[in-house]
Amino acid sequence: MPGQQHEVTFRFLAQPTDVNFGGKVHGGMAMKWIDQAGYACAVAWSGAYCVTVSVGGIQFVAPILIGDLVTVRARLIHTGTSSMHLAVDVLASDLRKNEQRLATSCVMVFVALDAPDGKPTPVPRWEPRDDGERRLQAHARRLQELSREMERLVDGRADENLQSPG
Repeated sequence: MPGQQHEVTFRFLAQPTDVNFGGKVHGGMAMKWIDQAGYACAVAWSGAYCVTVSVGGIQFVAPILIGDLVTVRARLIHTGTSSMHLAVDVLASDLRKNEQRLATSCVMVFVALDAPDGKPTPVPRWEPRDDGERRLQAHARRLQELSREMERLVDGRADENLQSPG
């Protein structure tokens, strides 16, 4: 039912096929996991098919090793009319030592699309329930404004590049 589930968690073991030549999980694999968990969270909240619009502020903080228990947690932090902003964290745990570390984090934006013609469709409004969620929502709003400002700057440069030098 839309508007009920605002968080999704995936758990699995990092496998030999997930690693790069240095023996650590490569960034592309972590990004795949992030996109999958984000998609699942966005669909669970909206009840609609969703597409990734952006991934911002991705940080690769610590390596993920073969055999680590990987936890990918996506949680809703802000909704627009048809968009959903999600905070996604990837945690890695060495099960032998019972140590968990943040490996990767980012903020994603998804848009819900309607079935007949793939146009943006409204999503249920999400309201933060505590101070931590209010801080995350404020962060999402700041990122949204920064993104708009970047678009304005890029559009301005594009116009300048189209003008002849004289």
